[in-house]
Amino acid sequence: MQGILRRTLVVAASAVIATGTVTAASTADSIPTAHNTTTLNSVGALFFPSVFGLLPALGGPHFCSASVVHSTTRDLVLTAAHCVYGTGFTIEFAPGFHDGKSPFGVWAVRRVYVPPAWKASQDPKSDVAILQMATHGGRHIEDVVGAHPLGVPTVGAQVTVDGYPAGSGGEAITCTNTLYDTDGYSSFNCHGYVDGVSGGPWYVGARVVGVTGGLHQGGCTEATSYSAPFGAGTAALLQRAEAGGSSDFAPAAGSDGC
Repeated sequence: MQGILRRTLVVAASAVIATGTVTAASTADSIPTAHNTTTLNSVGALFFPSVFGLLPALGGPHFCSASVVHSTTRDLVLTAAHCVYGTGFTIEFAPGFHDGKSPFGVWAVRRVYVPPAWKASQDPKSDVAILQMATHGGRHIEDVVGAHPLGVPTVGAQVTVDGYPAGSGGEAITCTNTLYDTDGYSSFNCHGYVDGVSGGPWYVGARVVGVTGGLHQGGCTEATSYSAPFGAGTAALLQRAEAGGSSDFAPAAGSDGC
């Protein structure tokens, strides 16, 4: 869900539940619609810097979403791997961004960490990245806006998905619905998830259990979204980011297959 608006206004007709073959029909009436919110302090938008670093303050276009994940170093941000390229040198993060304002400042990316399978072949089941942020005003980002600990998704749980859609006027959207499984990918139905929401967090309770991405880089329609599976691999990625070290060089994402 990066770049051109790939998602069309098509409602998913069915969804595979859990890992079996049971199919649950979905209709336009049964799928909720996301609503705007300005209270997501630890969720924000990713931007490329502009002249004098004024792009977020001026409400310029963002390209993906992200959120602060709890870490021992208190400086890590979670997004989708297809949202980043290279070492992250040209990426900035504006937590709590809304209406052209960056109430908690604009934070620069120092390093990028992606799973080995994403580096090797852009495996959509490894479509997750962790960004190490530089300090801002001498403070770590988690100490300013808070964070959510990493978790593991549970089929049938109520999941809340946040993100910044392109053309939204600078406000995040949020929606809660049942988490289900599609061929190993966490899945969720709600209207309004167009380009720009990639990398946005999926919460079950207080824990972040996914980011919009994975299958078709998050989905081909605005009513059905996906996340790469979270588990041992994501936990290992977080540990590697906490340990620091040299940045990965994230490869450019290929086609979303839509």
